[in-house]
Amino acid sequence: MSNPFTLEDKTILVTGASSGIGRAVAIECANMGAKLLITGRNKERLNDTFNILNGKGHQQFTFDLSNIDNFFSLTKFVPELNGMVHCAGIVKTLPFQFISAEQLGLIMNINFTSPVILTQKAVKEKLLKRGASIVFISSISGVSVSFPGNSMYSASKGAINGIVKGMAVDLASKGIRVNTVNPGMIQTELLSDGKITNSQISDDVKRYPLNRYGKPEDVAYAVIYLLSDASAWVTGSNLLIDGGYTLK
Repeated sequence: MSNPFTLEDKTILVTGASSGIGRAVAIECANMGAKLLITGRNKERLNDTFNILNGKGHQQFTFDLSNIDNFFSLTKFVPELNGMVHCAGIVKTLPFQFISAEQLGLIMNINFTSPVILTQKAVKEKLLKRGASIVFISSISGVSVSFPGNSMYSASKGAINGIVKGMAVDLASKGIRVNTVNPGMIQTELLSDGKITNSQISDDVKRYPLNRYGKPEDVAYAVIYLLSDASAWVTGSNLLIDGGYTLK
């Protein structure tokens, strides 16, 4: 029986694969048969991800995508791709009245400019095969809602969702699809760093109709759908995965 969700014979680049959503995306894509090229800033954690990938032929590259020169270094080693998944990103909580141009520039560079320019480089260098799929990990923040102290992060994610619409139109003639996944709160390492108390988490979870935060795998499965042939007629979409949070 054919499986439209398989990633067999597909080569996928995943950024931010050293932890959290990026790690889950890499692991689950490998489980679906993809050959992975993974990147991350932390060599040790990236290697941890690499060592648990199923299958053979995977590659890893330690790069800090905040440095634009790394874009050009990376593409020298990348074979033709069937997909790209942009998971790398940062969060900095700061009330709007205290933000600075430098801080805003840093977040916009890592969350927006870096993945966009890397994608443009891949298109120009003809690294993306016809029928390829590009997926950006966005957020409900800046698209559907926002949160106190989150204006810079919201701006970066709102920008991603906006440019994806235009990218999808511009790249359609090449047979390349572009979509985003917009998660609500996901249970990652960021929630265990002590900045948010267990009591605060417990109260916040009550706002989700499904009564839990998402798991990184929840996002990864959505990404697999967008990378696979099952979504061959889907482009320019923003796939909402939030446990019902924005229903309220």
